[in-house]
Amino acid sequence: MRSNRLEEMLRTIEAEAWFTAPLSGRSSFDPKVMEAMEQVPRTAFVPPELIAHAFDNRPLPIGRGQTISQPYIVALMTDLLELQPTQTILEVGTGSGYQAAILAQLAQHVYSLEIIPSLAVEAATLLSRLGYTNISVKAGNGHAGWPEHAPYDGIIITAAATYLPPALLDQLKPGGRLVIPFGRPHMTQDLLLIQKDLGCKLHSRKILEVAFVPMMDEDHDSRTTQGSA
Repeated sequence: MRSNRLEEMLRTIEAEAWFTAPLSGRSSFDPKVMEAMEQVPRTAFVPPELIAHAFDNRPLPIGRGQTISQPYIVALMTDLLELQPTQTILEVGTGSGYQAAILAQLAQHVYSLEIIPSLAVEAATLLSRLGYTNISVKAGNGHAGWPEHAPYDGIIITAAATYLPPALLDQLKPGGRLVIPFGRPHMTQDLLLIQKDLGCKLHSRKILEVAFVPMMDEDHDSRTTQGSA
C-alpha cells in the first residue's frame, strides 16, 4: 500500500514532467519508470536522520560530499535511456545505490562504478540485502568505464563532467543512449542525451539545466568529483 508521502512524490514527478516538457520533450514518463519509482524503497537509501525527508523532491546528502538525486531527476534520466528488459546498462557514480536500483527494475543487468571505495561497499551491501541480484558494483574510476562488460545499451553518469570521457563513448553500443550532466563544478550544468547511431555517429541534445556534484577522478582533486545516485 502506498504511503501518503510516496503518493506525493509520484504526483510531483508527474507534475514536473508536464512542466518541463517544452525543454525535455517528455510531458510524461514511461509507466514502467513510474512503477519502478514506486517500488524501490527510497527510504532505504537515505541516512536514518533524513528518512522524514526521503520523498522530498530534492537531493539529500549521503555523506562524503555526495548526494542522492531528487526523485524527478532520477525518473527523467531513467526515462531518457528508454530501457528494455534485455539490456545491459553502465552507471557511473553508484552513490547510495538508489539510481542503480531503479535501473535494475527495468534492465537485465546494471554495472555500477563508484570511485569512493567505502561508498561502493556500502551500496553493494545494501543492494544485496534488498534482494537485487542483477546489479554489480565495483570501486573504480568512472572515466575509464567498465570495459569487461561493454558494449552497453545505455550509460548513465550521475555526476557532472567537464568533458565526455572517450572510454564511455567507446563502450556505448551502436543504437545506445548516454545521459550525462555536463558543465563546470558548482555551477549550473546541462543534462545531455547522447545517442550513437548504427553508424557510430554521435548525436547530442540538451534536455534541461541541472545541478550535480562534480565527477571525481582517481586523484580526488577539485577538478572532478563523482557519484550521486
